[in-house]
Amino acid sequence: MSGPVTPTAPSPGQDNAVVELLSALPVADELAARFAAAGHRLYLVGGSVRDAVLGRLSGDLDFTTDARPPQVMALLKGWADAIWDTGIAFGTVGATKYGQTVEITTFRADSYDGVTRNPEVTFGDTIEGDLVRRDFTVNAMAYDVVNRQLIDPTGGREALRARTLDTPATPQESFSDDPLRMLRAARFVSQLGFAVAPRVREAMAAMAGELTRITAERVQVELSKLLTGAHPRAGVELMVEAKLADVVLPELPAMKLEIDEHHQHKDVFHHSLVVLDQAIDLEDGPEPDLVLRLAALLHDIGKPDTRRFEEGGGVSFHHHEVVGAKMVRKRLRALKYSKEIIEDVAQLVYLHLRFHGYGSGEWTDSAVRRYVTDAEHLLPRLHKLVRADCTTRNRRKANALQRTYDDLERRIERIAAEEDLKRVRPDLDGNEIMRLLGLPPGPMVGKAWKFLKELRLDRGPLDHDEAIAELFAWARSEGVEPPAEPKRD
Repeated sequence: MSGPVTPTAPSPGQDNAVVELLSALPVADELAARFAAAGHRLYLVGGSVRDAVLGRLSGDLDFTTDARPPQVMALLKGWADAIWDTGIAFGTVGATKYGQTVEITTFRADSYDGVTRNPEVTFGDTIEGDLVRRDFTVNAMAYDVVNRQLIDPTGGREALRARTLDTPATPQESFSDDPLRMLRAARFVSQLGFAVAPRVREAMAAMAGELTRITAERVQVELSKLLTGAHPRAGVELMVEAKLADVVLPELPAMKLEIDEHHQHKDVFHHSLVVLDQAIDLEDGPEPDLVLRLAALLHDIGKPDTRRFEEGGGVSFHHHEVVGAKMVRKRLRALKYSKEIIEDVAQLVYLHLRFHGYGSGEWTDSAVRRYVTDAEHLLPRLHKLVRADCTTRNRRKANALQRTYDDLERRIERIAAEEDLKRVRPDLDGNEIMRLLGLPPGPMVGKAWKFLKELRLDRGPLDHDEAIAELFAWARSEGVEPPAEPKRD
């Protein structure tokens, strides 16, 4: 899959890009006319302006105004297709028109308590005062949609040209107000391909501990956006170098294992970044695959806890996939990821080494069936993860591994075509098991079903009479005497 296009830095002539892009959106002109007629100012702000100056337009439009929320509500009534006020306590009113979502927020001049990241909401009176309180200069530009003028009091255009993230105020002030901005910096590095200013990097490293003020849910959102950005490796590297990962994902820096001349092995952290890059290259869907990227980044998370120095200078990481799966579950739960994401990532980590027992094709068809059924819906992602996990510089070895995995995939396709592996079930269903054994619903039926499924995985499909014979033999071994099978006409 080709990577996302990196936005080009703006030239002075590109300031008109905002005008050109908005000219295709009647929403902006209509809003400008309504607010101007009522004697109010209206500005497009934040990421919407940043992206427009970069030559693209965000899906949603963010505006700010001197009008207070009740006045904004009144101006939207009779014009918008829908209005919502869930953010009105923070001065924000949302609306849709022509299928376009807009949010309009009253000028803010907030103050922070230095304990949480929740501001004491105070409405401001000037656009300049609103902009200087924002996170980064590239997000602190506004476009006056009434007078068609770009407003840039903090040097956002120059920062865009330099591809640099800097703060309007000092980084210490900015991050003290809202520590989440440090994670947002890493996220923007991933999304935009920018670098942080030296003073920003220094402040992040010094103030990383302030992230303990941020809820796990907010951390998770930023981490997910970072990993699904265009340059996630750069964002992850910044998180680790600036000590943010020490607080929010300490398993990452723990993978930077020291390597000495007597016990050589790959640097696990660097290897994981390469696997992440290679997994992204294998993505084939229209959207970034968060589950695959998390699994690629964390697949060797268990190595630090399982590293053993062997006699003769070798190093082993026995069962690191088992330990790693447990660690993934613990960390992703702490970050409040959904149960589905947690289990999918943990299962990929658990299975990522299974292929290395395949050798040069020694697996039986039974082992292939188990590989498929254990992976279930994750099989396409597991294929990508296993292939991405090959980072050897030995081209001959790398090609041999890829050819071997090609062979495994061909065997999976052959067996799947013969046996419909996506729906592997016992040859007898639960109702037939109960009828044949004379059992009521209960645990013994479940045990019988599991026995028949294991038999199916080992031997493939059985004919009906053979399946019944195997069930009866198993039942007798469990102390259950099947009733006499009635004769059939």
